Amino acid sequence: MLTVGDKLPNFKLKGTVSLEKNKEFQDITNETYKGKWTVLFAWPKDFTFICPTEIAEFGKHNKDFNDRDAVVLGLSTDSEFVHHAWRTHHPDLKNLPFPMLADIKRELSGALGILHKEEGVALRATFIADPEGIIRHVSVNDLSVGRNVKETVRTLDALQTDELCPCNWQKGEETLTTKLQKAG
Repeated sequence: MLTVGDKLPNFKLKGTVSLEKNKEFQDITNETYKGKWTVLFAWPKDFTFICPTEIAEFGKHNKDFNDRDAVVLGLSTDSEFVHHAWRTHHPDLKNLPFPMLADIKRELSGALGILHKEEGVALRATFIADPEGIIRHVSVNDLSVGRNVKETVRTLDALQTDELCPCNWQKGEETLTTKLQKAG
């Protein structure tokens, strides 16, 4: 699995971006949002139980990510048509503000190293990459456990300070770097 310090792989995937006729799909590459922080999160399968809770939560926090000059990209091994059908039929997913990437060939999931060994689907992985595409944070959950999107926002905040941030640090609090400078 790719980890902190690695570069996000090059990719070109079809993204489901809208329910509007003739605007449903768009090609998304690693260059599409060049120069922005990237929050890439993967889920195992569409039309399941835990996945929509996470996807909807990322949607609810999309403004928080945008305020931090970060783009959110969702990813699963389902096709863009399955993503579209799911968005059409699930009320919490109809107005998602970010692309749902279709990795049906498992190229990006495989390159990231997040395919479940038995199931062949993406694990619940979250990657935060800086504007140069360097991975600065990775977390992976088993298929049965949803992630905490607020923690992803908090981690992005901490990374963007480029300072030493203690356990449970929250945006607006002093960093350890600030405390050390005051003590010195």
